[in-house]
Amino acid sequence: SNGLFTPAMLAALESAGYDRPFDALPADAQPRHLLSVKHSWRDIEMDASRCAVRLPFGMRVDLGGVAKGWAAQEAARMLSRHGTALMDAGGDIAVLGGPLPIGIGDPLKPDAAIAVVRVTHGAVATSGRDYRRWQMNGIWQHHIIDPRTLAPAQTDVLTASVIAPDAISAEVAAKTIFILGSERGLSWVEWRGWPALLVLEDGTILRSNAFAQHEWQESMTP
Repeated sequence: SNGLFTPAMLAALESAGYDRPFDALPADAQPRHLLSVKHSWRDIEMDASRCAVRLPFGMRVDLGGVAKGWAAQEAARMLSRHGTALMDAGGDIAVLGGPLPIGIGDPLKPDAAIAVVRVTHGAVATSGRDYRRWQMNGIWQHHIIDPRTLAPAQTDVLTASVIAPDAISAEVAAKTIFILGSERGLSWVEWRGWPALLVLEDGTILRSNAFAQHEWQESMTP
């Protein structure tokens, strides 16, 4: 993602008002932390020999979705020793040994699926601002931070769903598309050949070229 997906966004997330569990956010949040320093993910140092990570002074990380994706993938890997495995970790879905049908929720109709996809060995992740959003000083905010501005991403995308080889890649791709916006985001995922479905703020639905190959047909059987 060339830095569009980065763990170094915790301070920016709190500055936007998301500084406590989402269910505890008031109707009009007020930040408890002021954002004063811009950190780059490139400043994070890793020492594999010591299993150690060194952060620059003042940097605070939020592993968020990528940790959730990793956990889903690892759980599916362990379960797959006993047969077909599916692990759903809050919308990050990892599958090994399918094919299995996976529904992609409609952000405009919470109880409906906008599409059903076929996943055999891979994962589906969705990122968006349809649920985790709140007001701060009367202005709507959301939890996906653009590291270029250190503020909630300004985008025409409401939700982005991606099928990728693993749950970490799917999580990173969905957030990258969301931050880039529909035009640049679709170009980004097309270059990788991954299936993606975007729902825009106005309700428009966009599919990548590879998406149709993965849509589930009723005639298919697991």
